[in-house]
Amino acid sequence: MAKINILSEEICNRIAAGEVIDRPYSAVKEMIENSLDAGATEIEIYIERGGKDLVRVVDNGSGIEKDDMRAAFFSHATSKIATVEDIDKITTLGFRGEALATIAAISKVELVSATEGNGAYKVECDGEYIGKVEPAAFEKGTSITMRNIFFNTPVRLKFLKTDKKEETDITSFVTRYILCNPRVAFRYYADGKLILQSYGGGLEEAVAQVYGASFLSQCFKISADRNDIKIYGFIGNQNFFKPNKSYQNIFLNGRCIVNNVISSAISQAYAPYAMKRNYPVYVLFVDVPSDIVDVNVHPNKTDVRFVDNQLIYGTVYKVISSVLDGTTKAADFVIENSRVPEIQSTFADSSSKNAVYAADFSQSSKVYDKNFDDVKMPVFKPDGSISVKKDEQIGGIVPEVRQESVFERMERRGAEPQSIEQLPLHRVFPQVSQPNRMRVCSGIASQDIAASVENENAERLEQQKISYESWKYKGELFNTYLLYEYADEVYIIDQHAAHERLIYDKLMEKLRARQSVARQGMLIPYILDLNASESAFISEHLQLIRSMGFDIEPFGACAYRVNEVPLDLQNINLADFFAELLHDTDNLKSIKLEDVLREKIAMTACKHAVKGGMALTDAEKDKLIEMMKGDTGLKCPHGRPVCVKLTKYQIEKMFKRIV
Repeated sequence: MAKINILSEEICNRIAAGEVIDRPYSAVKEMIENSLDAGATEIEIYIERGGKDLVRVVDNGSGIEKDDMRAAFFSHATSKIATVEDIDKITTLGFRGEALATIAAISKVELVSATEGNGAYKVECDGEYIGKVEPAAFEKGTSITMRNIFFNTPVRLKFLKTDKKEETDITSFVTRYILCNPRVAFRYYADGKLILQSYGGGLEEAVAQVYGASFLSQCFKISADRNDIKIYGFIGNQNFFKPNKSYQNIFLNGRCIVNNVISSAISQAYAPYAMKRNYPVYVLFVDVPSDIVDVNVHPNKTDVRFVDNQLIYGTVYKVISSVLDGTTKAADFVIENSRVPEIQSTFADSSSKNAVYAADFSQSSKVYDKNFDDVKMPVFKPDGSISVKKDEQIGGIVPEVRQESVFERMERRGAEPQSIEQLPLHRVFPQVSQPNRMRVCSGIASQDIAASVENENAERLEQQKISYESWKYKGELFNTYLLYEYADEVYIIDQHAAHERLIYDKLMEKLRARQSVARQGMLIPYILDLNASESAFISEHLQLIRSMGFDIEPFGACAYRVNEVPLDLQNINLADFFAELLHDTDNLKSIKLEDVLREKIAMTACKHAVKGGMALTDAEKDKLIEMMKGDTGLKCPHGRPVCVKLTKYQIEKMFKRIV
């Protein structure tokens, strides 16, 4: 009896759907790409419940002929390629003929379309049967409506994310298509609310709509043509970075991609300027001949392969690094731009998107250079990953740059007190004048904070404590280290580390013990501008952030307004604080906000502690030792020891009195 079964077309489509359409954002992606291939200049996207209940894409493209409407639902049915040779010179976003067939296999779909000068027709498909072609009311273009995704595959439905997270992923994709197609007008609605809109007025207008006009003022507008590779768009300047990679956009031949070769070249170019955990921002277009790139790698078409990785890497690296380093060739690549574009109120009329938006950068001069001897290339592994030797220079620049710590930056930038009297040891903060607005909010910071403090205190109870009243002061070294003698031991105390730890303990104790957090009103509220994924993350953790003592509220589609901060952290740098919170949102990792708050408290303690090199009075030295209560096992919040002990035996051994 035969054991090998020939699968039916229905089963094949159901299996293929797992590759092409794995979540609602995949369906949105495929629909938008079909609209762009049809020459649409206006596209509207509607979703409900993160695309689980509804995804609808409407365009004004060329439409589908009546006789082709049922065939559009068949597997591998496409108008974009006809012969084997066509695969080697693909210029459209879609070409496999899988998208609509797989969408129809796992959802209920309605297709409505009308071509120029003809009436409109519709076809419905419920995941198994394709209906008849019937007359419909529609002007010109195509409307595809998908309802109840994965209704017939409940196992896959269970693994979808929450409605808000699915919506966030769709928003991120729509954002990229707005940037990638600046001559196309987009309107994007989620649950009836307009989320994003662009007017087809060009790249500057699209970037301003997505990221705000201030984004442009911190970017270089570049255009370069080297080795038949055209590179153009916006890259952040040497001081413009973000805490995550969600502001990085690469478009290859008009296609949104994620490619390790190009992204690594850009990262290496920014390496000398980027601080730790900061990432460059860019909206970068790369156009290459179709015969040196393979887009037929995966059904999702987001990854590509190049015939010559070294050539692509070297070209991108040389252009970006030249602009950032200000070399003589930078003048050939940088275009003076208007920074803040005037928003257009009408839609563009162009139907050839690639030709038009590339024309925006026609001012660049062409440079042909096959010589990359001055660029030492990284090693491209068989799996597509890249490795660079730490001691290898790229373009004369050593990628590995020592990054100063956040505490070093604080001490370097902060205004140090002129004398210790300006920062008495018996109090943590200077006295605060009566604020314009101050109130106490209900709730304590997280229980995890209290638990961590209790664990730390329990460890400290096990540390050796001595009677500090019996210590004998023997002097100081370098206005930083205090020397005390006790029995046959000498204790060397770092005055800055000791005071820093004492301040930190006091602040953490407040969070642990109090049932409310005092807030300090801000004279001018702080506006936090975010992208879609960052906004979703803040929205998800909004109550926890408020429980810490921040009065924060939505302020527009992807922005929040901070009105009040915790009183104990009134001098906090809000930009750095939220950058730390948003560091890993692109990977949707779980971030413990309590740990970030703990770090900010440590920074506050560091800022307000006495500094090394500051001369203390005798009374201040006594007060510091009294506050330590003989706890010699203390460490500062970032791990440095407060006290070092030397025994008489150790000292005599140093001087060879004991062999």
